[in-house]
Amino acid sequence: MDCVFCAVVAGEEPAHQVLDEAAAVAFLDRRPLFAGHVLVVPRRHVRTLTDLSAPEVGPFFLSVQRVTAAVEQGMDAAGSFVAANNRISQSVPHLHVHVVPRNPRDGLRGFFWPRSRYPDEDAAAEVAARLRAALPDRP
Repeated sequence: MDCVFCAVVAGEEPAHQVLDEAAAVAFLDRRPLFAGHVLVVPRRHVRTLTDLSAPEVGPFFLSVQRVTAAVEQGMDAAGSFVAANNRISQSVPHLHVHVVPRNPRDGLRGFFWPRSRYPDEDAAAEVAARLRAALPDRP
């Protein structure tokens, strides 16, 4: 497998590491939105969040939570943007969570794509029902 994030985890690819724990490794994004933009990756190679095993989810997101606190405090940021892509717009096919420091009037507006509204409450209720029906059983 040729995965740049696995190479970072293994210490074979240079990165400015922020965190190294059993569940996750975090390092600076090479093309940050702002200084302090960190990527948090699970140590084990998985492509998407849905590929992460149930026992791995909690420890992984505890690492994400710690990094988020560090980014906000260390960059003196008013808040943060925490996000992950699954397949679409995922430039490296290894699960990674972006933690980006945010401040008022920093130039980012909402999400990075146009937003809209549901046509009416019935349409929103129909979408919510479809999603509830698609929820996988708990492990």
